[in-house]
Amino acid sequence: MKIGIVGDYNPSYPSQKATNDALIHSSEKLGIHIEWDWIPTSLISEQMDKIINMYKGFWIAPGSPESVSGVLQIIQYSREYNIPLLGTCGGFQNILIEYARNKLMIQEAGHEELDPNASKLVVNKLTCSLVEQKGEIVIKNLSKVFGIYKNQKVTEQFRCNYGLNSEYQSQIDESGLRIVGADAQGNPRIIELPEHKFFIGTLFVPQLSSTLESPHCLINSFIEHVCNYPKST
Repeated sequence: MKIGIVGDYNPSYPSQKATNDALIHSSEKLGIHIEWDWIPTSLISEQMDKIINMYKGFWIAPGSPESVSGVLQIIQYSREYNIPLLGTCGGFQNILIEYARNKLMIQEAGHEELDPNASKLVVNKLTCSLVEQKGEIVIKNLSKVFGIYKNQKVTEQFRCNYGLNSEYQSQIDESGLRIVGADAQGNPRIIELPEHKFFIGTLFVPQLSSTLESPHCLINSFIEHVCNYPKST
């Protein structure tokens, strides 16, 4: 079983190194042998056919990708073909951009960090930075994520400065990409597609909380879904 981690790997970036470690933690806990590759984003467009045939699930990694368009291709493919996908931190943000552009048809949907002059900033700078911050998240009871955590309130580690622009919050949620986790003020922290096998994005970085003794439940569930569901064709 092979997972594609979509991002440009930098071993000095803690969230990316933690991604590798967390996969080891969960695979050992579950007793499931997995392999994974980091997929350089600049190669995705020209190697898309090869990529979708090689991997059974995708993790959209934290960090600023060299090719955002390549990342969005993987997200769109996974969303439309029911391929298990987890997006964390920057992955959460790119899930929102892909959904806004290709599902809501907001072609000008932009990310403030990458294109501050975009006419429709679906992802914008947070009022208060969450870099190196821990925060409590309230999870909706009937969500898939609640079924994974089995807890309504959790505390997670963040490393981000950008999130969903509140102007688009209702439109995103009501169209199907549900906001199932939020902070005490209602700011989105977890999104999911309820009808999808596994399509979850977190603004926080679950891999930073994973240990060999206590792997993160979201990563465990992601691996189980990749393992248990054959790839749709």
